[in-house]
Amino acid sequence: MKSNQYLIDFYKAYDEDNRLTSKHGSVEFLTTIRYVEKYLKPGNRILEIGAGTGRYSHALARRGYAVDAVELVEHNIEIFQKNTLPNEQITISQGNALNLSAFPDNQYDITLLLGPLYHLYTVEDKRQAIREAIRVTRQHGVIFAAYVISDGCLLDEGFNRKNINVAEYVRTGLLDAETFAAKSDPEDLFELVRKEDVDEIMSVFPVKRLHYAASDGCALLLREAIDAMDEETFHLYLNYHFSICERGDLAGITSHALDIFQK
Repeated sequence: MKSNQYLIDFYKAYDEDNRLTSKHGSVEFLTTIRYVEKYLKPGNRILEIGAGTGRYSHALARRGYAVDAVELVEHNIEIFQKNTLPNEQITISQGNALNLSAFPDNQYDITLLLGPLYHLYTVEDKRQAIREAIRVTRQHGVIFAAYVISDGCLLDEGFNRKNINVAEYVRTGLLDAETFAAKSDPEDLFELVRKEDVDEIMSVFPVKRLHYAASDGCALLLREAIDAMDEETFHLYLNYHFSICERGDLAGITSHALDIFQK
C-alpha cells in the first residue's frame, strides 16, 4: 500500500525513540502509563499494536509483565530489538494493525493501540484496527486507543510555531473554513480528529468507555516553558495536568488523546 510507504519513509528519518524523553514529551508517556497501571494486575498479558521503537512495551516488560508487540516499520523493529534487555519477557513481530490474524481471539488482558490510528484515514480502517484490538483482548480486558487531536496540533504547529501555514491549509481544504476541522490524506502522514469523530468511530462497538483523557494537554503548546521547569515545578505541572486531563471542557485542547474502554 502506498500509504504504508509514506509511513516507512517518515519513520526512517524520524527519531521516534526519543520523542517522549523531553519534559514536554514525557507528559504524554507518563499520562498513558498512569492509566495503564490503573488496570494492570500481576500476571497480565499485554499486546502493543503499532509499538514503534518500544517505549511503552519495554517500560511494561521491565516492570515484569509479558509483552507481545507488533510493528509495521522494519526500521522501528530494529531499534526495538536493539533496546531489548536480556531479562525482558517480550516479543516483537512485523504486522499490520488492520490484520492481526497471527494472534488468536481473547488472549490479552491489556491491549495498546497507541500509534496506528494516527495513520488510518477512513472510518472503516480505524474501526477495523479497533475491531482487531477488541478481538484479541479477553472479556473484561482493557483497550487503550490513542488519537492525534486536530485543535491542539493547529494551535501548536499552526498559530504558535508556524510550521504549517493555516491560511494555505484553509485555501486547499485541509482545514474547514468555518469549523477548522482537519482533513488528512496519507501523504500528510497524520490523521487529525476531534472527540466527536472518536465518538462516531466507537458508536458501533459494544464496549464500555472507562476514560477519555487529553494525554498531553497543552504540553506541546507550552514546550519551551515546560522544558525550562525545575523538577519541583514540573512535578506540580504534572499533578495539575493529571487533575484536568479528563475534563470535558478541555478535551479538545490537546495534541493527543487516549480513549480507554473495556471489552
